Amino acid sequence: MDGESEPVASVPNTLPKHLENLISKTRHPGHHTLVQNHNTEKRKTTTKNQRGEDKMKITLKDGSIKEYAEAMSAYDIARDISEGLARAACAVEINGEVKDLRTVVDSDCEMNILTAKDSEGLRTVRHTCSHVLAEAVKRLFPNVKLAIGPSIDEGFYYDFESEPFSREDLDNLEKEMKKIIKEGNRLEKFTLPREEAIALMKEKEEPYKVELIEDLPEDAEISFYKQGEGFTDLCAGPHLMNTKGIKAYKLISSSMAYWRGDSSRDTMCRMYGIAFPKASELEAYLKQQEEALRRDHNKIGRELEYFTTVDVIGQGLPVILPNGAKVIQQLQRWIEDTEADWGYQLTKTPYMAKRELYKISGHWDHYLDGMFILGDPHDETKECFALRPMTCPFQYQVYLNRARSYRDLPMRLNETSTLFRNEDSGEMHGLIRVRQFTISEGHLILRPDQLEDEFRGCLELAKYCLETVGLAEDVSYRFSQWDPNRTDKYEGTAEQWEEAQNAMKKILDHLGLDYKVGVDEAAFYGPKLDIQIKNVFGKEDTLITIQIDMLLAQKFGMTYVGEDGKDHYPYIIHRTSIGCYERTLALLLEKYAGALPTWLMPTQAMIVPISEKYHDYAQQLLGKLKAAGIRAEADWRSEKMGYKIREAQLKKIPYMLVVGEKEAADGTVSVRTRKEGDNGVMSADECIALILDDIKNKKR
Repeated sequence: MDGESEPVASVPNTLPKHLENLISKTRHPGHHTLVQNHNTEKRKTTTKNQRGEDKMKITLKDGSIKEYAEAMSAYDIARDISEGLARAACAVEINGEVKDLRTVVDSDCEMNILTAKDSEGLRTVRHTCSHVLAEAVKRLFPNVKLAIGPSIDEGFYYDFESEPFSREDLDNLEKEMKKIIKEGNRLEKFTLPREEAIALMKEKEEPYKVELIEDLPEDAEISFYKQGEGFTDLCAGPHLMNTKGIKAYKLISSSMAYWRGDSSRDTMCRMYGIAFPKASELEAYLKQQEEALRRDHNKIGRELEYFTTVDVIGQGLPVILPNGAKVIQQLQRWIEDTEADWGYQLTKTPYMAKRELYKISGHWDHYLDGMFILGDPHDETKECFALRPMTCPFQYQVYLNRARSYRDLPMRLNETSTLFRNEDSGEMHGLIRVRQFTISEGHLILRPDQLEDEFRGCLELAKYCLETVGLAEDVSYRFSQWDPNRTDKYEGTAEQWEEAQNAMKKILDHLGLDYKVGVDEAAFYGPKLDIQIKNVFGKEDTLITIQIDMLLAQKFGMTYVGEDGKDHYPYIIHRTSIGCYERTLALLLEKYAGALPTWLMPTQAMIVPISEKYHDYAQQLLGKLKAAGIRAEADWRSEKMGYKIREAQLKKIPYMLVVGEKEAADGTVSVRTRKEGDNGVMSADECIALILDDIKNKKR
C-alpha cells in the first residue's frame, strides 16, 4: 500500500497508455506513428499551388474557411486568424488528430486551434511544464539522468534516475522553473536519423534516452525539442511555442517508480506536478486536494476504525475492523435480498480449483500472472491449484449439474464471492485496489433472444443499487472493446468479436446510454459495459461491470435443448450489482466524508446519560432501541456531556440521545442529529419511529 500518506504516489508504476507511444517497437507503435507522420510531412512538399491547383482550404471549427496559396505552419495560420488566438494557442487538431503548432499544413483540412481551455491544449501546457521541470533538475542536479516525462490526466510527471527529492528540493526546483519560464525560450523541434539521435544522447550521457531510441526501427527519424541553448529532450510532442505559455504550476510530490514499469529494472524517482492556465485555477485545485485529503478513505477509514493494514500480513490485504465489517455485512445482506427479489439463485462455490478448470476457461493462458498459484504451474506431473480470480467457471458447474431445456432459461446465478488477484504493488491503494476482495458476482445463462432484456435488467439493477447508496451521479459508462491488433490477448475469432460487440452496441444504443468506447479494455472472452468511478484524487476505477460472453459456453460444453429438439449453446452475461464491497466502502467513506447514511452506519444511535444517576433509564432505552433493530450504544463514561456529544459527532453517529432527570421522569429523550443538531425532546417511541423511518427508506 505504497503512498497511503502521500496519495499522489499511488499512481501505478506501469506506464500510462498514451506514454506507450514513446517506448518500444513492439509495445509502443505510437512513436512509429510520429516517425511516419514526420516522413509523410516530408513527402508532402508539393503544395496545391505548386501543382497549379486551387488554393488549399482550411475549414475552421466554426465552419468558416480560410484559403492559402502556400503551405503554412498551424501556428502561422493561427496568427493569420488573430494575434490573440496565436498567443493562446497550445496545439492544433487537424482532421481530428492532435498535432504540434509547428506542423506544416499544405493541403485541404479541418482545423481546430486548441488553447488551454481545451483538454488537449491543457495537456500540451502540462507536457511542456514537464520539460521545464527536467531542465530545472539538470541545472540544479546535473548528474541526474532523464527518463520520461508525459502529461497525465491530473497533471504531469517526470522520471529521473535519482533518490527521491525532498520538499525543500521541490521548492527550489519550482524557483528554478520560474526562472526558466521567465526566460521565455522558444521550443524548437528537430529530427535526426536513428544513429545520430543515439550519438546525441550518448554525448549528453542519457542512457535511458538511448535505450528508447534503440527500440525504434533502423530507418526511423527521431524527434527532439530544444529549449533555449542549454536543454534538449527526446520527445514526440506536441509542445508550446515557448515556455512563457506556462502560467501557474506546482510540484506536488516525489515517489519511486520502476523504469518502464518493470520491477526487475532500475528504480526511478518520479516527480509529480500540476499546471493550469490561471493562478486561480491552480489555487482552486490545491483547495480541492486539501478536501480530497480530508475525505481520503485511507485517512478517515483508519481514524474511524473501519480497516487497518499490517506489514506482516502483506500489501493489498487489509484487515476489516468491526465497524467496516458491519457496513459490508449490511451491504451484502441487502444485495443478496435484492438479487433474490430480481430472480437470482444464490450459490456458494470453492475458493480454489485445479489448473485444469482454468485451462478450460482460458484464464490459465490469459490471466496466469494475475493468479495466486499453489504448486508449480509448469510441472504437469503434479497436481496444481490456484485461488480463484473470478467465479464464472465455478458457477458454470451449477448449470452443468443436469441437462437444461430452453424453458429453464434464463438462469440467473449470484454469489457473494471472495476473489484473489495478484495485483502489482504499485497498483494497490487502501481498499480501492487490493489482492483479496469480495464481490457481488453473478452470471446469467440465457437464450440469444433473451439477451437484450436480460442485459437491460442487469443495468437497471446496477443503477438501482448505485442510486440507493448515493453513487449514481458520480459514475460514467465505458463500452470496453477488444483490440483487433492484439489478438493474442483474446479468445475467439474476429467474426465472433464483431458479433458480440455489435450486439452490445445495439443494446446500449437502444437503451440510450451515454457511453465512451475503450479499445483494448474488454475481457479476454467478450466485450463489456464498465461503470466507472473516480476516487477523491481523480483516479478512475471500474466499480461495476456487465459483460456479454458468446464463447465460454461452448468451451465448457454448456448446452440446452431448444424448441426444435436440438442442442444449442447459450449466451452468458457476467455482471456485478454493486461491485467489490471493499471498493464500494472506500468510495462511500469518501463520498460522505465518513458520515454514511444511517442504514449503513455501524452505530446508528448513541445514548448519552448526563450522569450515572440516569444509567438505569439509559439502559432501558438502549434495550428498546436494540429490540427495534437499531444498532445503538450508550456512553457510560464519567465525562462531561459536551465531551461525549463532541466525540459522538467525530464518530459521525447519526443520532445522539441525551437523557437526564426530566427525560427519565417523563419517558422522553432529547434528540440531536448529525445533520440538524438539536431536534428537541420527544418520547422514546417517537424517537425510535424517527430512526426506523430513516433506516427503512435508506435516506441519505
